[in-house]
Amino acid sequence: MRNWFKTNRSQLGLTGLVLGALLLLTVMILIATPAAAAPQPQDEQPTDETCLACHQQAGMTAQVGGQPLPITIDPEKFSASVHGTEGIACVDCHTNITGFPHPEVTASSPRDFSLELYPTCQECHLEQYEKTLDSVHQRALAAGNTNAAVCTDCHNPHTQTRLTNKDTGELLLGARLVVPQTCSKCHSAIYETYRQSVHGAALTEEGNQYVPTCIDCHGVHNIGDPTTNSFRNSTPYLCAQCHTNETLMTQYGISTNVLNTYVADFHGTTVKMFEENYPDQPTNKPVCTDCHGIHDIMKPDNPEAGIAFKENLLGKCQQCHPDATAASFTDAWLSHYEPSPQVFPLVYFVNLFYKIFIPAVLGGMILFVLTDIYRRFIVRGARAKGGTHE
Repeated sequence: MRNWFKTNRSQLGLTGLVLGALLLLTVMILIATPAAAAPQPQDEQPTDETCLACHQQAGMTAQVGGQPLPITIDPEKFSASVHGTEGIACVDCHTNITGFPHPEVTASSPRDFSLELYPTCQECHLEQYEKTLDSVHQRALAAGNTNAAVCTDCHNPHTQTRLTNKDTGELLLGARLVVPQTCSKCHSAIYETYRQSVHGAALTEEGNQYVPTCIDCHGVHNIGDPTTNSFRNSTPYLCAQCHTNETLMTQYGISTNVLNTYVADFHGTTVKMFEENYPDQPTNKPVCTDCHGIHDIMKPDNPEAGIAFKENLLGKCQQCHPDATAASFTDAWLSHYEPSPQVFPLVYFVNLFYKIFIPAVLGGMILFVLTDIYRRFIVRGARAKGGTHE
């Protein structure tokens, strides 16, 4: 045996050298390979399974402009999303991904990366995308505000569930519950105010899905600028969409005559004239939000802010009429009630008197005129004929 080793010593040394080199190479490959094997260079577009082989790793990020961009995708949430259930593949949105390694990201920041990518949404959602082009968000973006909301800020493409009925396109009731939380990503202070209002509390605390949310007043993709004169002048008709709905208002015991009584009032008559003829011109006459609030609307019987209490109402009146007193304003205001024998009986009976008196006077005058015409022309004509025959 000793002689055999002496004879084959050189061959054994060469074999050991080869095995050692192979072992070293194997270790180096294992060190350089990620825990989840990266896809190999390929010519065909990768499947979702191929993408998730890497992107399902928790805490995965990419450096974009020296800032971390989270790129972890939850496979279960993606599968349950509207994109997942509709079979939208990763590469349908990430159209520049054709294999591995991926193209270099040239965006200067994660935000710029989102702004470069979101126009892809129009490939499937052209109608909604075109509406956004005239929105207050898009105008802010065009003016240089890169924090203005775009599609992916409101709709996370990897987790967004269906919001509308697939057949009718109508908003699903359950979707209304998450609208304020979505808007709160940017408008957190307004959300906190809304959440404590009569509308917001009913939605967020009681789950009442029939009260107005952000999109009912501001729109969805074509959100307008609420600070314009035209928006303010149209406010009464905006509120009337709900407050003249008899089916809806019956649930809460609220009168549906609010718009009619408002436009019959001096304030409403003026605002209606501006809204119809000069929508872009300002008017100093109050609209709904001047008295009831905007995002902080409370029930009328709320002791702190409800305008059913005269001291609260007086404070509202004094915003425009500094010299207003309870006797001159709040005691005389009919609110949105129509006078009746039970509510403001004096006004009711005065109105009733004039409703009878004025037609009676006019009718009597017309009757007098007609009888006078009869007397002057017909009776006198008959007499004249009789005199001729004689």
